[in-house]
Amino acid sequence: MAPNRRPPTEAEARALASAVRLRILRLCLDEALTNKEIAGRLGANPATTLHHVRKLVETGFLAAGPSRPGPRGSTEIPYRATGKSWEMDIRDAPVPGGEEAMLEAFLDELRLVDVREAEFTRLGFRLTDAEKAELQRRLHEVYEDFRSRSPAPDALPYSLFVALHRDVGRD
Repeated sequence: MAPNRRPPTEAEARALASAVRLRILRLCLDEALTNKEIAGRLGANPATTLHHVRKLVETGFLAAGPSRPGPRGSTEIPYRATGKSWEMDIRDAPVPGGEEAMLEAFLDELRLVDVREAEFTRLGFRLTDAEKAELQRRLHEVYEDFRSRSPAPDALPYSLFVALHRDVGRD
């Protein structure tokens, strides 16, 4: 398990086992968005999106901001990601699906960009259990360092996806 992370509860694990919900969390990371804005960015039906938003709010992954006037007398509620998902280690989740959802969300987000502008690295090596643990610890230190920084006013949003897996084709 990554340092300072805990297994999610069953409700938290179920909330994180959805690529759509993971994408909503990413969209609401830097700014509060209304359900309508989230649905528009996902190209999804607002009613379907609202179901996902409510699940994220009830499990503490999204926080509702103060309501504000919307068009034609409606009321809008902006939502912001709480960062709670960073506290979870989905490998120890009581329900499966988190890893697959994470991969699916990554692929959905990658399809939105020009892949020639992305940076890819693929590396094969052999590690002992101790070396694998050291690699994971050192990577986590880098993630935590950059995650905890306050972004500069001119900073652009980037995403990072790292997958360490057994290379079973080389066994």
